[in-house]
Amino acid sequence: MSEKGIGIGQEEAEKRAIKRRYRALLKVSKNVRTKKDKEKLRKAFDIALEAHKDMRRKSGEPYIYHPLEVARIVAEEIGLGTTSIICALLHDTVEDTEISLEDIERLFGPKERTIIDGLTKLSEVVDYTVSMQAENFRKILLTLSDDVRVILIKLADRLHNMRTLDSMRRDKQLKIASETLYLFSPLAHRLGLYALKTELEDLSLKYTEPEVYDEITTKLKKTKAVRTRFVNQFSVPIVRELKKQKIKFELKGRTKSVYSIFQKMKKKNVNFEEIYDVFAIRIILETQPQNEKALCWNTYSVVTDFYQPNPDRLRDWISTPKANGYESLHTTVMSPGGKWVEVQIRSSRMDEIAEKGYAAHWKYKEGANESSFDLWINKIRELLENPEKDAIEFIDDFKLNLFAEEIFIFTPKGEIRNLPKRASALDFAFEIHSEVGYHCMGAKVNHKLVPLSTQLKSGDQVEIITSKKQKPNESWLDYVITGKAKSKIKSALREDKKRLAEEGKPKVQKWLKKSGIKLNEANMKEILKLYRLPNDHELFYRFSIDRINIKRLDSLIVEKGQIVGKESAPVKQSEFEKQLIQKGKTEEMLVIGEEMDHFDYKIAPCCNPIPGDEVFGFISINEGIKIHKTNCPNAVQLMSNYAYRIVKARWTSQQQIAFLAGIKVTGIDDLGLVNKITQLISEQLNVNMRSISFDSNDGIFEGTIMLYVHDTKHLHKLANQIKGIEGVINVSRIDA
Repeated sequence: MSEKGIGIGQEEAEKRAIKRRYRALLKVSKNVRTKKDKEKLRKAFDIALEAHKDMRRKSGEPYIYHPLEVARIVAEEIGLGTTSIICALLHDTVEDTEISLEDIERLFGPKERTIIDGLTKLSEVVDYTVSMQAENFRKILLTLSDDVRVILIKLADRLHNMRTLDSMRRDKQLKIASETLYLFSPLAHRLGLYALKTELEDLSLKYTEPEVYDEITTKLKKTKAVRTRFVNQFSVPIVRELKKQKIKFELKGRTKSVYSIFQKMKKKNVNFEEIYDVFAIRIILETQPQNEKALCWNTYSVVTDFYQPNPDRLRDWISTPKANGYESLHTTVMSPGGKWVEVQIRSSRMDEIAEKGYAAHWKYKEGANESSFDLWINKIRELLENPEKDAIEFIDDFKLNLFAEEIFIFTPKGEIRNLPKRASALDFAFEIHSEVGYHCMGAKVNHKLVPLSTQLKSGDQVEIITSKKQKPNESWLDYVITGKAKSKIKSALREDKKRLAEEGKPKVQKWLKKSGIKLNEANMKEILKLYRLPNDHELFYRFSIDRINIKRLDSLIVEKGQIVGKESAPVKQSEFEKQLIQKGKTEEMLVIGEEMDHFDYKIAPCCNPIPGDEVFGFISINEGIKIHKTNCPNAVQLMSNYAYRIVKARWTSQQQIAFLAGIKVTGIDDLGLVNKITQLISEQLNVNMRSISFDSNDGIFEGTIMLYVHDTKHLHKLANQIKGIEGVINVSRIDA
């Protein structure tokens, strides 16, 4: 959009706002120290300002606000230096304006060119419209192993987009938020950027589950004063003792993020009030690196002198840091009021690494050995080396290695190896070397012979037993969890499959000849369709291992060696669909797609949406369009991996149609209460029930009722009326 439509007053106000934002950027750019660096930064700003001068964002603001804000995040929140800030200011110029990579190199240098080239390729990958994220995620990681700054700037770009997501359409908001939750927040986590990761998760929740987000934030605001008072009381004896010992420190209370509270509520199936560890207390010590460990343990001793620790909740990441460099000592202690409180103890250096991750790592890296972070990047490179891997599978493997908690395993010579939690002896064999993995027969864990599937525990000493005759088989995939082991096993199995397919080809030819079917492309297509196989190679392989039901060929109609059709089988209809058809016309209930057309669809059984729920359509391969709730457990994965198969969908009002929904009722057991509930549902509200089950235990009853409703309004009204019955404590919806 051009500047023409803007008044002189507004133009002046925007110019002042741009200057103000630029000054704010300079103020937080602590790593831009020399005059030369400041000049380069000014040059980058002037170029970006000129290049984007006629452009505006969806919100109507001047486009330059975006690169300025991304640069500020890069400088202040991630703590990067001049090169990164320059690249953040220019990150959209090559893609959106006349400026070329050659111009960038001429004006700034080869390093800036490389980073902006990486960012330009990335924005083609992670675009709001082209949603082949899974296919392209490998490219993101390739840039990660070239120059981590590309990913750090991309994360800053994503954070600013998430902060300004309000101006986007609802379906775009859902796609972007899901993709953020699925790919970017785990990446920020693994890069050690905890502050960024937390904000990305919270903002994603704000758009994927707005009601839940509002409820938790409101409750956190309400309980803030109580928490502050509690932290102050709890800290008094610790502060007094640390001051007495002349230890320099800072003590602060840290509230858990909205997203992590929500995850805990979901996992433990409890409400907000039942979560005891809504906050943690952090003690940050000022000391020299050589004294850190001793001082942290000394502080731990001070804390546990006053409060009883829970021995199962001690986490020592000072002796063995996490792979992303995170170091800290965590303990959970019992407060005088009977509440468990998490206390985190770390030095200011550890705190900076915890908040700013890899960027801070660089600062402290001189003279250190190869850091655990570099080892992690090398593991990613190994994953990337397998070009045949299916992209979705690749992301799943990668995410598993991103999220996993770690265990530490010793080799027979006493070397330490990091593995994800739940890793098996076979994972360890592949961690040592691919060849050791391929020929692994068994393992000795702590000198005792165990099967390959044995899950290892931190501190185990493991020796691998190999044999030249051993080779991988399919069952191995069931008990490995690391990306490296999975990828190497699959690669070996593929080679084996290739060999078997070659052996199966002449057998298939012989079989077709015998059945009077000519071997040509059209016939092959029909046979693959019949057996639902993706290609000839799979058919040859199945034939080679006797996994083909030859009798199914009888259903084909063959004339003069050519397949001309197939005898049709009657289509079965589900009970639920029959009921829908009896109750009303199904095609009038949903409008689907950009043009809001009418299509055939199915209700997804994983979340069972009903009218009134916010929904989206997913184009499945064999079953047409499936309708899911936007907060379905599978929504994040579907929107991230297959966003190009997502279509808009919304309900139209259809009073005569009934949908199956479930509610859970809890309350105080009272004579005749169940009767009152069933009477209200069936007699007063005229709602049909499909099933009802109640269970009573120690004076508390819990019931599940499956009933037919028109939409969410109908269901909410019903729930509110049931809540009005004396003795009922809670009514909540469950997925049918």
